[in-house]
Amino acid sequence: MAAAPAVARPAFRDHSHYSGGKMDGKGFSARLSDAKCLHLRSALLLAALLLFPLRSAQAQETPYFVTYDHYLEEPGSLEVEYYSTFGTQRGGNDFHAFWAELEYGVKAWWTTEFYLDGQTTFGQSTLFTGYRWENRIRPLAHEHWINPVIYIEYEHTKASDKILKEVEGHDVEADYAVSNAVLHRGQNNELEMKLLLSSQVKGWNIAFNPLFTKNLSPSDPWEFGYALGASRPLALTARAEHCNWCPENFIAGVEMYGGLGDARSFGLNQTSHYLAPVAAWNLPSGWTLRLSPGFGLNDTSHQFLLRWGLSREFAGFGETIRRMFGGSR
Repeated sequence: MAAAPAVARPAFRDHSHYSGGKMDGKGFSARLSDAKCLHLRSALLLAALLLFPLRSAQAQETPYFVTYDHYLEEPGSLEVEYYSTFGTQRGGNDFHAFWAELEYGVKAWWTTEFYLDGQTTFGQSTLFTGYRWENRIRPLAHEHWINPVIYIEYEHTKASDKILKEVEGHDVEADYAVSNAVLHRGQNNELEMKLLLSSQVKGWNIAFNPLFTKNLSPSDPWEFGYALGASRPLALTARAEHCNWCPENFIAGVEMYGGLGDARSFGLNQTSHYLAPVAAWNLPSGWTLRLSPGFGLNDTSHQFLLRWGLSREFAGFGETIRRMFGGSR
């Protein structure tokens, strides 16, 4: 998921790329064109995968939007995902942020993902806001009482990014009320690390993710945050036949996430926090639908966030690519 006095973002954000003066119409048109290209490329990629001769996987996907559990992508499988976040905004215009995601199982212990982000602020503009490269590494091969996963992500995003994939530091609602014309001048280059702790207890998944983020500007401090999640399928025993409406295909739960300040000011002062029911519907065809209405828990949080997502997992993607280019298993 800081600048001149008019910008409400924390001062430690790297907005060194800001420049004075008004943004001209040509600049806005170019960024609108970038955002349209992002949508077009995502649609073309999804269409190509739908026509691609791959087996759809039958794995149960979690309902979380912010929290991670310990399960990784199957080796050689590719998951294509689209997510959206609608956010209300006091003191500014509401927004719709979106991102496309490609997730690939490199090894049984390593999953890598690539994101493209964008957003529309109503009454202002649509922008392409950057990219992210995420890696999750599971150091322990077998199931344990608590299963740790190491999460490392590099993100190169504009300050106008609003997908709220996580909440960190002193991020608050007022940061997002600043106009796109101002925010889009700022650039964030961040290294984000999490320790993903997850456990299965009587059908329940319980997950806790402490978050540590560092903007790669030397003067910026480490920022901290957290995410908590709990979820469970409506039924634990799967039927022999495929069916769309079987209760085991539905997973429901809740997640809570927020910021914990930074190395200069650790704690809950001037931070935001959210509580969100989550639900996922895993179809036998390999599609997963997710939905989550989120609610701010204090006055510095957005009052309401509505998230939804659509994904499809393809088994054997790596093997198919190797065959196409004449490689062997």
